[in-house]
Amino acid sequence: MSATANNIILRPRFKFHIKHDNEMLLKLFEDTKEIQSDFIVSRIDDHVFVKIPKAKQHFWSPQLHLEINKDDTDNQSIIYGLFGPNPTVWTMFMFFHFVAAALLIGFGIWAYVNWSLDNDYAIQLFITLLMMVIWFALYFGGRLGKRTGMDQMYELHHFMRDTLRNEGIHAEE
Repeated sequence: MSATANNIILRPRFKFHIKHDNEMLLKLFEDTKEIQSDFIVSRIDDHVFVKIPKAKQHFWSPQLHLEINKDDTDNQSIIYGLFGPNPTVWTMFMFFHFVAAALLIGFGIWAYVNWSLDNDYAIQLFITLLMMVIWFALYFGGRLGKRTGMDQMYELHHFMRDTLRNEGIHAEE
């Protein structure tokens, strides 16, 4: 498969071609939810979502989103894969980043205006620096979370690979 261990670490996205019909591949993943309980598999149109069960989930647990499209060539498919955090966690994380950035800019402007008017600006400068520290803490927290979820990312990738290989399906490099 084109998503080797290094590609997963460096790029949580991958793409590969398969010489099988996309409907057959989608049905294959849909059928796996009935015969195994290690992962939660759901399908919506051409999209397959593979998640870790609630009992094994932690805050940083990833999910695998597969988009299986029909290729224009004869009876082939393209699989696009994306590893990502739980959408709720991702939304919350982006919200905190936005709030920290907005407060950083707002208090930074307020501090600059007070400084240029020769007014006291210590509180505004302190909050600006605090928001900068919080923003960096969020950034490094996200990096730590990615590292924490790495083992489960490998489990998701192996599940996808094994599901395809069990049917004798191999990706084209």
